[in-house]
Amino acid sequence: MTILIVGAGFAGAVHARILAEAGCHVNVIDKRSHVGGNAFDHVDDTGIRIHRYGPHLFHTSNAAVVDWLSRFTAWVPYEHKVRAKTADRFMPLPINRDTVELVFDRSFATEADLTEFLERIRVRKEVRNSADYLHATIGETLTDLLFRPYSRKMWGLDLEELDASVVKRVAPRLDRDDRYFAADRFQMMPTAGYTPLFEAMLDHPRISVSLDTAFDKAMLADAEACFNSMPIDEFFDFRYGALPYRSIRFHHRAAPRDTRDWAVTNYTDDSAFTRETHWYVIPLHDDKSSTEVTITVEEPCDYRDNDLERYYPVKDADGAYREAYLKYTALADAEPDLTFIGRCGTYAYLDMDQVVNQSLAGARRWLVGPGHGRDGR
Repeated sequence: MTILIVGAGFAGAVHARILAEAGCHVNVIDKRSHVGGNAFDHVDDTGIRIHRYGPHLFHTSNAAVVDWLSRFTAWVPYEHKVRAKTADRFMPLPINRDTVELVFDRSFATEADLTEFLERIRVRKEVRNSADYLHATIGETLTDLLFRPYSRKMWGLDLEELDASVVKRVAPRLDRDDRYFAADRFQMMPTAGYTPLFEAMLDHPRISVSLDTAFDKAMLADAEACFNSMPIDEFFDFRYGALPYRSIRFHHRAAPRDTRDWAVTNYTDDSAFTRETHWYVIPLHDDKSSTEVTITVEEPCDYRDNDLERYYPVKDADGAYREAYLKYTALADAEPDLTFIGRCGTYAYLDMDQVVNQSLAGARRWLVGPGHGRDGR
């Protein structure tokens, strides 16, 4: 079989490798000039490895995903840390005991002490949106200081307009653990970077890769099936309107090294910027050959104001965007041998391990489906 895959990011590359190893001939196209999708990284002029589309930190508790990716890369341990920058200090994120002590200028000897305090400040209410969830979990002071301005910049919506799942991704903790992904069993980075990982995944005699190649519906005539990671609304010519996405403008600058042990700082103020990445803190991202290092500051915006670069699907509290997406999936269901994949294809805010897991399962399921794969060729 000849399979067309649109997009050389995680969703496309995983599908390509699974299908090629099953005997399919796979043509991968990408409109960009590189593989790796938004995980693409490279070494800049200062000797620092940067991620062109913002920091990608690998974390998961799914051993099967790690085992499969380990065919294509070695790993270096990395426990990611984030600090929120308020007017006069840095404090840990996600919120932990240290954070609460800094904000309220008091100490808590035990988790029980902190639990009792949070019980007093939280506002009990029905959870209909992100604001409700945060108020019911950490109270109004922490919400307004650490989440409200940041979320407004990031999503272009107030907390009351955002689905609660958006802020549930960063759950508060009662201990002093300051690791951002403390709940995940595996926290690490590919030793040579993400780009070589993708190159290894796509290195197969039955996989061809064409970069700088935009998708055209005429390409479907030459393929027996297509796995497509392009925006689903764009494929259907925005029949039900454009699905909203947030994008990021990246501002790079050279700066002296410092001794911080966290890579990312979130800006909680009302400025235009959301976070700053010091790449050299991440292991194997710094060859230490330069006295200056690259620092990247992020400025969120609507994707239409940034060359249609779509990074984050928007989850609104009333579900209107989800309803529009479901209309597009109904159109997709009527398209034979066409499957939408990845963040833009499924209009979902997915972590890397989730994309890999879904892609492994989806490709394998397709191979044994009626009329497909080994039994259908």
